[in-house]
Amino acid sequence: MMSFNLAPAVWFGLIFTPVLIATGQILFKLTSASTGGLNVQDLVSLATSPTLLVALLLYGLGTLIWIFTLKSVPLTLAYSFMALTFCLVPLFAAVFLGEALTLRYAIGAALIIGGMIIINS
Repeated sequence: MMSFNLAPAVWFGLIFTPVLIATGQILFKLTSASTGGLNVQDLVSLATSPTLLVALLLYGLGTLIWIFTLKSVPLTLAYSFMALTFCLVPLFAAVFLGEALTLRYAIGAALIIGGMIIINS
């Protein structure tokens, strides 16, 4: 059973890592809009894209935070928090990219959060 008396830094890691990963996904989507072909010039352009570099930086930061979070929480319990990315990515896509949210999304997000509560109780 997971203790809900975790240190604030642990809660930060459990919640903020999925936020960083979801934000990175939005930046990957934005990067894809300007992605060219598979020729050398387009690949160099992609590799030096500021949007891509920020996305990779966020992924790296999220990974470092996650590693330190796992010092205090068993992976079997902590990993359920990564399911938050399935809730956050569509939400961020709606806010930042104008994508539509559906009733199916809302139901799915509610089921994911319900599953997290069951797994961690």
